[in-house]
Amino acid sequence: MKTIYFVRHAKSSWVDASLADHDRPLNKRGQRDAPRMARRLLGIDVAPDGLLSSTALRARQTAAEFADVLNIAPDDQRYEAELYHAWPPVIEQQIRTLPDHWHTVLIFGHNPGYTDLANRLQNDAYIGNLPTCGIIGAASDVESWADFTLAAARRIVYFYPKQTK
Repeated sequence: MKTIYFVRHAKSSWVDASLADHDRPLNKRGQRDAPRMARRLLGIDVAPDGLLSSTALRARQTAAEFADVLNIAPDDQRYEAELYHAWPPVIEQQIRTLPDHWHTVLIFGHNPGYTDLANRLQNDAYIGNLPTCGIIGAASDVESWADFTLAAARRIVYFYPKQTK
């Protein structure tokens, strides 16, 4: 069994218009939501073996907050430029490169690809938009990440910051 928690980066700042999109940091709400949502995973006993993240600053900052709360060692963190604004086929290809000794993984990325990805999983509810710092959990009955497909995985969790519970 392999489990992934897809985390859309937390809310980013638009204050400095001179920054490239890739270099935008989290704003105050994003800085508040990221550790809060990480604690939400901790509350359901999620213990990730590693994380994979887009190289965008806002994704890396979100990943750092989750890594801190969930005790993910620096050696178990990977950052890939291909995940910056990636669509599901690229995300799926990156998943297939994960080490098989990682059974539970966090992957940090962006919309609109993450909303599309959420709706490719086996589920009974359509998601119109995955909010910032939203989390989609997916489980797949595969032994190796090389065999992972979104279509065969099932959605097990959908959390977002404005949920009451």
